[in-house]
Amino acid sequence: MSGTPRPSPREGRLRPVSLPDVELRHHVVHGYRRAYRIAGEGPAILLIHGIGDSSATWADLIPGLARHNTVIAPDLLGHGASDKPRADYSVAAYANGMRDLLGVLGIERATLIGHSLGGGVAMQFAYQFPERTERLVLVSTGGVGREVNPVLRAVSLPGADLMLSLLKLPTMGLQTRAFVQLMKFLDTDLGQDAPDLLNLVDALPDATSRSAFIRTLRAVVDWRGQVVTMLDRCYLVRGMPTMLLWGSRDSVLPVRHAHDAHSAMPGSRLEVFEGAGHFPFHTDPIRFLALVENFIATTEPGSLSSEQWRDLLRAGRRGEAKAGPAGNTADRLTGREIREASERSAT
Repeated sequence: MSGTPRPSPREGRLRPVSLPDVELRHHVVHGYRRAYRIAGEGPAILLIHGIGDSSATWADLIPGLARHNTVIAPDLLGHGASDKPRADYSVAAYANGMRDLLGVLGIERATLIGHSLGGGVAMQFAYQFPERTERLVLVSTGGVGREVNPVLRAVSLPGADLMLSLLKLPTMGLQTRAFVQLMKFLDTDLGQDAPDLLNLVDALPDATSRSAFIRTLRAVVDWRGQVVTMLDRCYLVRGMPTMLLWGSRDSVLPVRHAHDAHSAMPGSRLEVFEGAGHFPFHTDPIRFLALVENFIATTEPGSLSSEQWRDLLRAGRRGEAKAGPAGNTADRLTGREIREASERSAT
């Protein structure tokens, strides 16, 4: 882990974003309306939210990041104020959508910050478009291990739309919130994340929103857990500045995934927010902002040439295992783990 000074937890809150600061804008790409927020000037930062969320999740961070950067925070297709068509909601399709939105805005390269599903999209973007990626900041990111919260596995099953619609009933809402308060009182990991997760349910007001949510979830999760992985190509981040940020009490994606990804990514940084859940940037936005600003200030943008990319692909994991320290994850990814990673490959 890096030695960056750490503000004490909840030392204070950053100024929340307001409409005069960052107006929600829209642009039609491939016939679908995409919503996004944009603020500031300078090198570009692309903020990619998680499943069921929206650009509003970054409200505490956008003003600070926009002091020295152009910050773009889109609502992914099927989320927030963006259109919700019957469409391809795979990780690779989202990466293409991010490329096209940046193209429309005239932005050639960006530092990508992705949370949960958004972390998987950021990693996929870097894989598909390394020449357009300057840095990666992966926050409680999906696509590492198979484990995922059992509730998300259940929502991937048939009948999920009915289950989500029932959660909107007043009586069910009261029972759910009582359960959340109990989980918080018992100081469980789920209690750390439950309020944010309930906000995601509240953001699904109609059948169209619920359908888009379920389509997105089923592209990455089934009844057995996560169905895509980035472990089979983590060696490709060599030369790409990468930082992992995670909560020690993440009830959605366990913190063990952070350590596995850190070991598999040569030269990556890892910062664990003690006591935080799946949304560490909500728990302590001041520390989160300080870490991101320090990471950007102390790293040079990735600049892989096509020849270097070709050489990395040809060497594959075997090349990384030879170059890396003995006993790291690249060395350990053999047998069952490699087969599982290959079966869950995103592309």
